[in-house]
Amino acid sequence: MKKICIALFALSLWPACVFAAQPVVQEQVVEKPGDEGYVWNEMEGEKLIALKAKGDPVIGAVAFEVCQGCHRANASGRVSGAYPRLAGQHATVLIKQMADIRARRRDNPKMDPYIDEHVVTPQEIADIAAYVESLPVSDANGKGMGDNLERGKEIYFKDCVKCHGNNGEGDAAQFYPMVAAQHYKYLLRESIYIRDNLVRRNGNPKMREAIKFYNDEDLALVSDFMSRMPPPAK
Repeated sequence: MKKICIALFALSLWPACVFAAQPVVQEQVVEKPGDEGYVWNEMEGEKLIALKAKGDPVIGAVAFEVCQGCHRANASGRVSGAYPRLAGQHATVLIKQMADIRARRRDNPKMDPYIDEHVVTPQEIADIAAYVESLPVSDANGKGMGDNLERGKEIYFKDCVKCHGNNGEGDAAQFYPMVAAQHYKYLLRESIYIRDNLVRRNGNPKMREAIKFYNDEDLALVSDFMSRMPPPAK
């Protein structure tokens, strides 16, 4: 069995019949260096193959062993934010991010050797995503300073709640990640990347539009607030 190391938040694998029932909502095309055009949640290619596959968490657990050096045995990541918590994340989100890294839509040099098409198949991506999604999530994650959380809450419920939900649970069908109980420094770093269209060129254009006028301090406050949201019940 080939093995792969996952490096992502953003942070849910459903049977093909479930996805068949979901409407495909096409986002605006985002032009970016090296691409003719990118549709944020297009349903085609390897991503679609992996989404339709029935992920086997038992096989995924074996494949995930090589990932533990970065993401730890329980997929809890690092409280420093160097590596995200993957445990409990929607498999759809994990599949999308792996597919985007593989397609060079999201820069992650550390993952490149493990995500290459000659190393892992779409079925194996689905297996790993199914396993990681099944893992429990605790509140022992990295958090910020806890200052001015009211401002962070205000930002969240103004510009984040529509996609990420009242409890930070995200939306598997729309590829919106669970942000609750994610590491603070990871949330902050990735928010800046998406806002500035750096590294995370595969970011949702709606999110980029929503946060483009927030400075780093604002993003730090809302990231701290999200990191303190209790893990959603499975």
